[in-house]
Amino acid sequence: MSEQPVQVNENENLLYPFDAGKDACGVGFVANMKNKKSHEIVQQGVEILLNLNHRGACGCEINTGDGAGILIQIPDKFFRKNCSKWGIQLPKEGEYAVGSVFLPKESNQAKACEDIFARVIKEEGQELLGWRLVPTENAEVGPTARAGEPAMKQIFIGKSASIKDSDAFERKLFLIRKRVEHAVSADAKIKEKSLFYVTTLSCRTIGYKGMLTTGQVSPYFPDLRDKDMESAIALVHSRFSTNTFPSWDLAHPFRYIAHNGEINTLRGNINWMHAREALFESSHYTPEEMKRILPIVREGQSDSATFDNALEILVMGGRSLPHAIMMLIPEAWTGHATMPQYKKDFYHFHSCLMEPWDGPASVAFTDGQVIGAILDRNGLRPSRYYVTTDDMVVMASEVGVLDIEPKKILKKGRLEPGKMFLIDLKEGRIVEDVEIKEKIAKEQPYGEWLKQNLTTLENLPEAPHVPEPDHETVLKRQKAFGYTHEDVRILMAPMAINGEEAIGSMGDDTPMAILSNKNQSLFNYFRQLFAQVTNPPLDAIREELVTSVNTTIGPEGNILKPTSESCRQIELKSPVLDNDELAKFSHISYKGYKAITLPILYKVSSGGDGLASAIEEVRLKASQAAKDGYQIIILSDRGLDHDHAPIPSLLAIAGVHHHLIKNGERTKVGLIVESGEPREVHHFALLLGYGANAINPYLAFETLDDMIRRGILPKEVDHKTAVKKYIKAANKGIVKVISKMGISTIQSYRGAQIFEAVGLNKEFINKYFTWTLTRIEGIGINEIAKETEQRHREAFPERPSRELDLEWGGRYQWRREGEKHLFNPDTIHKLQTSVKTKNYKLFKDYSKDVNEQSRALATLRRQSDCDSAPRIDLRG
Repeated sequence: MSEQPVQVNENENLLYPFDAGKDACGVGFVANMKNKKSHEIVQQGVEILLNLNHRGACGCEINTGDGAGILIQIPDKFFRKNCSKWGIQLPKEGEYAVGSVFLPKESNQAKACEDIFARVIKEEGQELLGWRLVPTENAEVGPTARAGEPAMKQIFIGKSASIKDSDAFERKLFLIRKRVEHAVSADAKIKEKSLFYVTTLSCRTIGYKGMLTTGQVSPYFPDLRDKDMESAIALVHSRFSTNTFPSWDLAHPFRYIAHNGEINTLRGNINWMHAREALFESSHYTPEEMKRILPIVREGQSDSATFDNALEILVMGGRSLPHAIMMLIPEAWTGHATMPQYKKDFYHFHSCLMEPWDGPASVAFTDGQVIGAILDRNGLRPSRYYVTTDDMVVMASEVGVLDIEPKKILKKGRLEPGKMFLIDLKEGRIVEDVEIKEKIAKEQPYGEWLKQNLTTLENLPEAPHVPEPDHETVLKRQKAFGYTHEDVRILMAPMAINGEEAIGSMGDDTPMAILSNKNQSLFNYFRQLFAQVTNPPLDAIREELVTSVNTTIGPEGNILKPTSESCRQIELKSPVLDNDELAKFSHISYKGYKAITLPILYKVSSGGDGLASAIEEVRLKASQAAKDGYQIIILSDRGLDHDHAPIPSLLAIAGVHHHLIKNGERTKVGLIVESGEPREVHHFALLLGYGANAINPYLAFETLDDMIRRGILPKEVDHKTAVKKYIKAANKGIVKVISKMGISTIQSYRGAQIFEAVGLNKEFINKYFTWTLTRIEGIGINEIAKETEQRHREAFPERPSRELDLEWGGRYQWRREGEKHLFNPDTIHKLQTSVKTKNYKLFKDYSKDVNEQSRALATLRRQSDCDSAPRIDLRG
């Protein structure tokens, strides 16, 4: 409970931050299967763009677009014709690379960027052949787009004799680009560095894109209209950014992909990518080169750009493009009865390396040698394709993007959920999904590796000691953790009896945690986010095939150099552990696994400073445990007593999780929360969302025992049944929560932080819940400590004056002494009676009651005041 004033976040200029936006776009490609380059393919790519205009968007200026672009093979004939006038002598095709670069407008700053490029190219043993100014015509471009328009040049780099093939050249170009990006970012003299962006740098492909409408791409880039501009492929994209701020660099296609949809697990994917960088080693890069490449992901990018970064490092690490795509967007395999075992083994093994990048997505991809597309496991971004008699393939978000004579259509089809559509330009054919995945899945003995190293929880030895339930202190601990009679009877009882969450009416007329005059758990200061606009949720019941609560715990391996040991983890069928299962981890001595239990308690009299110090101590101990070779860390609040209160479990897990990410140690350990605090689905979802691999709600299980003894549960429900059904209900509830965001697997949801904080200040959030949105600020560590202390003193009073009992709660059912409700028996009576009897005076009383309650910290909107403004005469 706090009386701190609520503040709108003053550290942000906007209530809708950049990284909260979503988008739904148009994507497509045209390709000649036989790899025959022609200007016609480029023209057809432009035509597809024009016909995807309805998929793109513009601002209030109809000539300022959200973004559009095209990715093609390097047009050697075109460059040979045009480069000589810039003094650029090109070697033979394939022996040089071209980069499309956005530069600052100010010439000195652009020159500084070019000088960095020249220095890095020389240091990496390659030859700078020269720069070409890209001709542009911006007459049709709107003022807003023109205001952010960069200068555009193309850089040409010659391949050294020491580089033997195009794959090695691509890896060297990647290293050059990353080094240049980092150097420009670090150069304080370059003030317009936000304009610097390397669109593509490759010996195979080149991109033309910008903050344009689809109809502006060809007029803006005269290059695209030149008859010598030839390619066998054209990948195009029309961007529709919903409530975001478009920019030139965020237009698609990126270096490998064009994407329609959203990556809903983005924050978690980025966090895990940062954490895994500490393990990166590759036979293709020296340790020093790898350091120069990192970080892989830059903050502030879109979900599509971030996905492209992750895909790129997997390919640069040695995987084929289709292999990398299968890792990032796997099929639904856990419940697939007819999937071949070798393919299940592939997905199973790679699930130990990386979580799916989950969300509704249709992704088209190319590296200049293959081109294809894939749908996510749910198939909520459908795309269709045509194959013609003259070896042309057209794929797009919808049919009709090109006018093709019916007699020339050889085959029609659509992308299927989880299936890959792939054209191999070297072989000149479409490679079927079954063929490409069988080839990739059988490259390594993944099934044998799993048998050797992946262990199930059931196979762990039984624990020598399981903590006995302490029924005498159940009530004390329930009070300390803020249990109410409502929690026990309304929320937990249905879970234990039916294996289902309790069903209630929609709507909540109680105050938010920050406005409440009742003691509030930290969990209550967070709100779940849900799918909006073009981003559909899942039907978790009807689409059970694509959802999974399976997860793993244990150290991760290097994703760039997987070995049989990479799947040396313990598999869990549920993230919620009963006491017996938790004890297996506590006493584990199996195949070299070591676990350590770290208390998450603090001296309750020490206040906010003591709580902050205790968290820092746990963080340091967790880091040391990772260094000492422990693979499993259990954060436990068992042992609370008169002087020691529990650190809120959500604060403990989030604080440790982010600390380990920052130190590059998170992938070395699994984190289990052993706490008496979590008891409902919202609590479990938050703990998972902030990094917990598994949760043991031990007091919830002791509460179920207590309910059995007191006759609250039916006689036929024994301890084993109650625990089993409670965990089942928790799992179903978690799946329901993640499905609201279109997420299918617990593994993807873990660490994804798909929550908004309401009433917690920025300093507190940045320190412990890094990268969490908090638009409405409020309390911090001191107030959290006060609320914890208040609960603790009620459980362990200095002078017991009455028998302990739980509060009733009153959140779900109105109680006179419980939580405030905007609509209560008094207001409802007045409203109904006034309407039935047409008593206007009674209606005014009702209005007064509601308004007064609203003013009394019941609703957020009544805490805002609007300054009066002078009248504006609209008559001219």
